[in-house]
Amino acid sequence: MTTVLLALGLVFILEGLVLALAPSRLEEALRLLATLPPETVRLIGLLAMTGGAIFVWLAGWLGG
Repeated sequence: MTTVLLALGLVFILEGLVLALAPSRLEEALRLLATLPPETVRLIGLLAMTGGAIFVWLAGWLGG
């Protein structure tokens, strides 16, 4: 449970950082995503989830 809370906290920090520092870039990224086919967006999401799961696993493995 600690790992899940840590991961969620880090996601909120990173998302908040993007919104605070580069809101216009986020708007551009959302416009770009809207132009992509659903299959491509799904693939990006799956790759992001896989990368996140690897990072969480590594954090648990390295943290003991």
